[in-house]
Amino acid sequence: MTQDRLLTAARTGDQAAFGGLTEPYRRPLHAHCYRMLASVADAEDAVQETLLRAWRNLPGFEGRSSLRSWLYTIATNVCLRMIERRPARVLPIDYGQPADSHDPFGDPLVESTWIEPYADERLGAHEGVAGPAARYEQCESIELSFIAALQHLPPRQRAVLILREVLGLSGREVADALQTTPAAVYSALQRAHQIVDDRLPERSQQSTLRSLGDEGLRDIVTRYVEAWERSDIDAIIAMLTEDAVLAMPPIPTWYRGHEGVAAALEAGPLNGALRWQMTPTSINGQLAFRASMWDPALRAFTPQSLAVVTLRGAQIEQICAFHDPDAPAPPHA
Repeated sequence: MTQDRLLTAARTGDQAAFGGLTEPYRRPLHAHCYRMLASVADAEDAVQETLLRAWRNLPGFEGRSSLRSWLYTIATNVCLRMIERRPARVLPIDYGQPADSHDPFGDPLVESTWIEPYADERLGAHEGVAGPAARYEQCESIELSFIAALQHLPPRQRAVLILREVLGLSGREVADALQTTPAAVYSALQRAHQIVDDRLPERSQQSTLRSLGDEGLRDIVTRYVEAWERSDIDAIIAMLTEDAVLAMPPIPTWYRGHEGVAAALEAGPLNGALRWQMTPTSINGQLAFRASMWDPALRAFTPQSLAVVTLRGAQIEQICAFHDPDAPAPPHA
């Protein structure tokens, strides 16, 4: 059925037609809500609320805007209301100052404090008919640094930037979505760029990964996996920039520089008493590793953390190791 026929049927209460009408938008709506909320779980709730509101209000949808912009309008306003009821999410590097190399790990904070990682398969960038340029832009728009920078924006500025720059809605469409004027939209967009651009690196991870090529990336992956599985701290440090950062949400403590990172690794995950298995993957459009720890009682490797790696050229400038919420108490990795 065409979209017009699905729309006509859905307006009469045909839930199957409504599902067919909205299913192509479910995945991009989830990514949009994640950019707004920096939480996978909150994004799922926001998408469910968006579709429920769309179903209830579909008889009043007159088609003056596209279905796409109408759904994004609903989703954006759902997210704005959710933001009013919960604290902003951050990464540890935005939560406090780096720890001294001799400082112990802090106690984990509640999960709702932290930005959550976003699996690339949720985005679906490598599926369907999207061309290379579109896939590149989709991955770039969920990179960890971009998501973290967005959270520093006032909520409506965040919405303006995402709707206009990421989704490509016109100034008029954004204004209609937020019940304001195009002039106010472009003013908010300018202020948002001033904040976000100051927090973004000079080069995106997509650009860095492209410049490395398959062979360069394979070399980094092999060295990292082998060093971690051997608990070879010196080999890990050799891969880092001088100002590299190690963060471990939900632990607020984080370390900067070779001395600090080495001390943290020696005190925790690479103290020689633990056995690791590292599996390369891609999270937030970036190189990442799923870390599993050997459990003698189960005689098996069990998930422990998900390390999202930020590269500067062929060196690592940040390791953000998100603790797996289903794993046992972390050895700080």
